[in-house]
Amino acid sequence: MKKQTRRQFLEDSLFATAAAAAAVATPIFSQMATGQSSSPNEKLLCAIIGVNSRGGDHIGGMVRRKDVEIAYIVDVDEKVGEKNCADIEKRTGKRPKWVKDMRTAFDDKSLDFITTATPNHWHALAGIWAMQAGLDAYIEKPICHNIKEGRALVTAAKKYKKICQVGTQCRSNPAVQNAMKFIEEGGIGEVNFSRGLCYKRRKSIGALGDYPIPEQIDFNLWSGPVQYTTPKLTRPKLHYDWHWQRAYGNGDSGNQGPHQTDIARWGLGINRHPNSIITYGGRLGYQAERNDPNYIDAGDTANTEVAIYDYGDKTMVFETRGLSVDDSADMGITTMFNNQTKGNKIGVIFYGTEGYLVQIEYTHCIAFDLKGKIIKEFKGGGDHYGNFIDAMRSRRSQDLNSDAFQGHLSAGLADLANISYYLGEDNKVSVSEARAILENVPSRDQNIETLYRTARHLTDNGVDLDKYPMSMGPMLKFDPVKEVFTNNAAANELLTADYRAPFVCPTADKV
Repeated sequence: MKKQTRRQFLEDSLFATAAAAAAVATPIFSQMATGQSSSPNEKLLCAIIGVNSRGGDHIGGMVRRKDVEIAYIVDVDEKVGEKNCADIEKRTGKRPKWVKDMRTAFDDKSLDFITTATPNHWHALAGIWAMQAGLDAYIEKPICHNIKEGRALVTAAKKYKKICQVGTQCRSNPAVQNAMKFIEEGGIGEVNFSRGLCYKRRKSIGALGDYPIPEQIDFNLWSGPVQYTTPKLTRPKLHYDWHWQRAYGNGDSGNQGPHQTDIARWGLGINRHPNSIITYGGRLGYQAERNDPNYIDAGDTANTEVAIYDYGDKTMVFETRGLSVDDSADMGITTMFNNQTKGNKIGVIFYGTEGYLVQIEYTHCIAFDLKGKIIKEFKGGGDHYGNFIDAMRSRRSQDLNSDAFQGHLSAGLADLANISYYLGEDNKVSVSEARAILENVPSRDQNIETLYRTARHLTDNGVDLDKYPMSMGPMLKFDPVKEVFTNNAAANELLTADYRAPFVCPTADKV
């Protein structure tokens, strides 16, 4: 493999400096609601759907507000639902009603809005049903599970004149807002390339097999739009691990990724889908971890993935790493947080003709000159829930920091990348074969250096790339207006899903 390039050297310097500059890390999902309201005498009633994990933050954001009352908790697990109802009663003096089926809550004409933190495969349908019922909607990222769903949500918000906010909360953080303005005003010169990073350790979710469904779960409602693939689970753990099964989740490309790709796209001034996409990687390393060459993890999304998005005059790259990056030799990118050598590394880099700008935390960005000297810092967190409430009060969707359209574009990046990967999953390539392909891929990145870094990451984690090679997806050309692939019919089939009645997500022309 090649020696360190100038870009690598500069990135080493940038992140070493950024690590020293970063003081106290800010929690990723800090969204302190202010409790302010333009009409404090009028309480808004809401239903919170899906509260086993991320939904807990939705609860926290709403109970702190003086102008919001949680009327319903919706969860398919009665134990989880009732526990949260009891907790809310202790904090507010009022107990919400627990219901198992969101449609029960939607029938209540006194409701004003919903927030939803269900698994990804439910996001779009929950939002569309809510807006059809006359409710505004706050939908966790990714706003949808596939591109057709995203377009349907955008259409529904316009048709029913509803406020639809997406949970990409960095758009409400002054640190990021001001950093993006700095880029737009030429603070680091011309910028036509950005890189998003998700170096986040993800252990195996267990061996592929048949596992019982927890007795307290209504699996019909949990599955919703997804066809049953087996009478039992194929993974040991029902909750959270669905992220790594493509029927329900989108891997880290769609789990963590929308936070970074949303900012990477924002800073480039891009408000459309890319012209083309190519992805390589794999679900690799678990055999080495278990010292079992026959081990098959229950997940079927990539844990190592590099996606290259071409916009003609600009390029975005997103890198996902699910294996360990502790003590990694993989450039200074892996020391970006507080001079850490261990733990997750997440952020965005913008490459300008006169400098660089790095998002090192959700509430902290740093700009550098070409020599790696800090020229400006941006700090501060915001109130994404508050922005949603304010937009509901004003009835102006343009007041939203992250509306359905922005959410659709950023969720679409995950879908496009995964489609390329899924279609090429059986196309196993050596590093040299991957290089021959990537040398002809249009990009402003140093494609081969990124490939070598990715290969080094895998071998550092014990992956024998001769025995377990990476997969190379096809180069997919995309029409960003019609939202269809122009060179691959099989890819177009993956832009939607095979829904299970009565949980059919409507297309945009039928919302």
